[in-house]
Amino acid sequence: MVDIIIIGAGLSGIGVACHLRRENPEKTFLILESRAKYGGTWDLFKYPGIRSDSNMHTFGYSFQPWKKDNSFASGDEIMNYLGEAMQRYDIEKEILYNTMVKQTSFDSKTAKWTTSTINKLSGEEQIFESSLLFSCTGYYAYDKGYSPDFKGMDEYEGQVVHPQLWPEILIYKDKRVVIIGSGATAVTLLPKLAKETKSLVMLQRSPTYIGAFPNVDKIAVFLKKILPQKLAYHILRFKNISMDVLFYFACKRWPEKVKKFILNKVKAGLKDIPLEPHFVPNYFPWEQRFCLAPGGDFFKAIVQKKATIVTDHIDCFIKEGILLKSGKMLEADLVVMATGLNLLAFGGIETFVDNKKMNLSEKYIYKGLMISDVPNLLAFVGYTNAAWTLKSDLTSQYASRLISKMEKLNKKIFKVAIEDNDAADIPLLNLNSNYILRSPAVFPKQKDKLPWKLNQNYFLDFWELRVKKLGDKYLKFE
Repeated sequence: MVDIIIIGAGLSGIGVACHLRRENPEKTFLILESRAKYGGTWDLFKYPGIRSDSNMHTFGYSFQPWKKDNSFASGDEIMNYLGEAMQRYDIEKEILYNTMVKQTSFDSKTAKWTTSTINKLSGEEQIFESSLLFSCTGYYAYDKGYSPDFKGMDEYEGQVVHPQLWPEILIYKDKRVVIIGSGATAVTLLPKLAKETKSLVMLQRSPTYIGAFPNVDKIAVFLKKILPQKLAYHILRFKNISMDVLFYFACKRWPEKVKKFILNKVKAGLKDIPLEPHFVPNYFPWEQRFCLAPGGDFFKAIVQKKATIVTDHIDCFIKEGILLKSGKMLEADLVVMATGLNLLAFGGIETFVDNKKMNLSEKYIYKGLMISDVPNLLAFVGYTNAAWTLKSDLTSQYASRLISKMEKLNKKIFKVAIEDNDAADIPLLNLNSNYILRSPAVFPKQKDKLPWKLNQNYFLDFWELRVKKLGDKYLKFE
């Protein structure tokens, strides 16, 4: 029996564990991780060039300064950063690896969660009890990425890989490579593969917005030289969060002007290469996730003719490669399916409350961290328009406040329920990206009014989760 079970040892799971050590050191916790190592996404993905697509002053934890000069960290650097945080707060001894959670069940009479697990190596089943349950499972399935079933794939004689399951050894040097997709993974892969491939094509159905940002922030370098490390980090964190919030607001308030501004920047990076048809999206900025190219590496590879972009639709695979709807054929020794993720809420774990199975996709999310009618559960859901860690960090801080409040009130249970239902339902994820549109009924719902609506704004959430008094007519303690 422990006070808290944390499901998942990725960014959110490690983050909340560190916060508990800092703010609630008297509480015991256990982290259940289905993989053999911590890190979640950053241990799973091994494709060349994997990096953060948010700057580390917002992607990092509020309590753990990013010490390096580069703003965008590689996968290895992020793993090292997480390792340092774990070591600082002595977290790893609380992690059970290779432990897959199958089912969780809450009993209102005992005010306890019972979590059933299976060891992936030994097959041994174990049961754990806790007062609280923190779901830090992320938002996608770890076992397999999304790959469309294109006609003729059985005929293709080359190799097909998905970035989510990148082989330990994959030879792409001097190969003809086609990357299918135009999202963050494709934009990250292209400049890295372009250095060694014989030919490289990024095949997209439609363009996406790509912004070139310096990988070294000169203001950050300067402030780190003249100020104490912690103070410099907090100033830089505030600066970058403010810029992200203002940019998102501008995209929503003046979409035409921001689109023109972004495309002018892209045009400058492309030099003599025209914008049409490969670089002008058919949607406004932040209707889908924005892609970043640190140091303009993506555009440099295009300008230097180390890679090309083709905008077309796939008709079918053939023996030599891919046949397009236009009739053009792309020869390929290797096809990389940068086609997205399969969304999965709460790790696919079955959840029961008083022996009743909960369909969480029919429930509503409160302040982006509690689920209606599910007691003593906190769900860690990041932003879609900013660094994931920003919201999970605020959720961790809210969790510490909530635990202290329950201690003060001498209460064992917290839960939320919708008492007035006049607000309209809206999708939880506010983007029209294909990976979201494919799975409309995976996650809990939200309303179009607070507190049943996600703010998607750090400063509003900072007020709601860190400053504002805990408790309203929806949050009950028993």
